[in-house]
Amino acid sequence: MSDHAAGPATEAFVTHRNLLFTVAYEMLGSAADAEDVLQETWLRWVDVDQDQVLDQRAYLVRITTRQSLNRLRTMKRRKEAYVGPWLPEPLLTTPDVADDVELAESVSMALMLVLETLSPTERAVFVLREAFGIGYDEIAAAVDKSPAAVRQIAHRARRHIDARRPRAVVSASRTRAALEAFRQALETRDLQGLLDVLAPEIVVVNDGGGIKQAALRPVIGAEKVIRFLTGGLGRTTATVTVGPTTVNGNPGLVFRLDGEIDGVMAARVEDDRITGLYYVRNPEKLTRVESETPLTLR
Repeated sequence: MSDHAAGPATEAFVTHRNLLFTVAYEMLGSAADAEDVLQETWLRWVDVDQDQVLDQRAYLVRITTRQSLNRLRTMKRRKEAYVGPWLPEPLLTTPDVADDVELAESVSMALMLVLETLSPTERAVFVLREAFGIGYDEIAAAVDKSPAAVRQIAHRARRHIDARRPRAVVSASRTRAALEAFRQALETRDLQGLLDVLAPEIVVVNDGGGIKQAALRPVIGAEKVIRFLTGGLGRTTATVTVGPTTVNGNPGLVFRLDGEIDGVMAARVEDDRITGLYYVRNPEKLTRVESETPLTLR
């Protein structure tokens, strides 16, 4: 590769890097795998004849999508062997992510978990169309399908997601208020306070990855969840502190034992009550919760 070709190629890649990372992360749910995809994208991008590229952004997104699809199929085998429930890797995000309602919803832990129920191609089509607003022709080129087929896949994926996503997007302030009420009730062992803030049908998903102790199945129902949470706190001899954080553009909580991060919790809130709690304890998934990760849809 000549220096002449390397300059424009490098500049374009750096310009769109945050976008490409966001595409890969939304498709994979793993920051580590998204970084690997970006490395693979770069290696292919620098070999492209830049004079033949009409739209650098579209071309880069196409490479990233194809590499992400390849990685998704590899990850499927890893997830099948995973110990306990698998949750997306939480990210500490920059303030502008929380300010962008569309972006914050698209990377929320609740929606990312729903995306896990799609096939790899359905997930790619849904993410590119719904989150990034990419045209059907461009998506078709990225996933090697006809535009007509992509429209059908998009419709099917949207219907599938709409049946499982939260009924309405709750503001960050209301989510933060629900989590603060939960935090206070949990720390004071206020059982009535917990019953007030937790929806009767609440589901807790706990990801320890076989490294940290965690429930091997989702815990369902307010009373079972309360016993699970208070029982876990009661068994530790460490000093437990719980503080607010921003997880994937949305309010969350960080749990510390004797000052060390034990896990990060995200929430799904509907009608001012918590209907879902997603607690990641697997230390291999906590590398992105102390420094901010920039994300963008543009």
